[in-house]
Amino acid sequence: MTVTVPSTATPAHLGAALPAARGPISAAVVDVLGERRDKAVLRQLDPGPSDAFGEDVQVALHVCYELHYRGFREVAAEWEWEPELLRLRAVLERDFVSALRREVAGGDDVTAELDALLVEPVPGRGLSHFLCDEAEWWQVREFFAHRSIYHLKEADPHAWVIPRLSGRPKAALVAVEFDEFGGGHPDRVHAQLYADLLGAAGLSPDYLHYLESTPACMLAVVNLMSLFGLHRRWRGALVGHFTAAEITTGPSAQRLDDALARLGAAPECRRFYTEHIEADAVHEQVMRHEVVGGLLAQEPELAGDIVFGIQATELLEGRFAEHVLGRWAAGLSSLRSR
Repeated sequence: MTVTVPSTATPAHLGAALPAARGPISAAVVDVLGERRDKAVLRQLDPGPSDAFGEDVQVALHVCYELHYRGFREVAAEWEWEPELLRLRAVLERDFVSALRREVAGGDDVTAELDALLVEPVPGRGLSHFLCDEAEWWQVREFFAHRSIYHLKEADPHAWVIPRLSGRPKAALVAVEFDEFGGGHPDRVHAQLYADLLGAAGLSPDYLHYLESTPACMLAVVNLMSLFGLHRRWRGALVGHFTAAEITTGPSAQRLDDALARLGAAPECRRFYTEHIEADAVHEQVMRHEVVGGLLAQEPELAGDIVFGIQATELLEGRFAEHVLGRWAAGLSSLRSR
């Protein structure tokens, strides 16, 4: 699939357009928000047995969650707390969490889970290794489009956990978030750095521009952190997710920068990754010892949730990588056709 830049940009504060539905559940959500059906349909809808990782459920969840971020251009702000929509979302979340629980090992050994993130197979065989050593420019651009759904809201869902922490872990996490949000400099906000990357790669920097092209496996990665962020009950899992991201980003960012150097990419493309190479080397230690360590000192009963957050993150990132590499190996685009 060809990824292109639109002729006009959409002001960020206006939000994106509602996406197309990918099944009966997302159709109900999108139609109700678009005022094509009455909200009573949400009360009558019985999701029943559904693929919690599939296109329909993940799009429905993503639309529900986006109401808590920037919303959609044609949707009134009041829908953010509509009881019928929240009821349906709760059902989908329950199924999503249950599916994740079935796929991960569980446990409460936080140290072992974090240590495992530092071990990489030799030779490396993941998505970032392929991008580093073999990828062509069109494949890198597809990867950029996928990850735009994540990186253009980078650090936003993690901010929800701040009021749910106190003392040492709170202070440490805020320090990491301060860096993520540019240290007071709007041009250094990580989401802005990614927008600059997209523009330099000839792609649209618009928020959620590539939502229609993004498959469920990528949406699930973003939905996971929205789920964890929106629920106080999952504060430990969000800390686990954030820590896993900070530990694994540095090495993968180095490989992406190597890929971009190999392909002669613009400096703006490389800047996003070089920033993460430097920042995440520090963030890894802060998250592991001050945020996780501090939280466990205060609430040791959250160890299992922290482990779940780490394992669920690794599971979904692995599913995304498997999808992308599988499609490319077959000579196909990894993006959805519009």
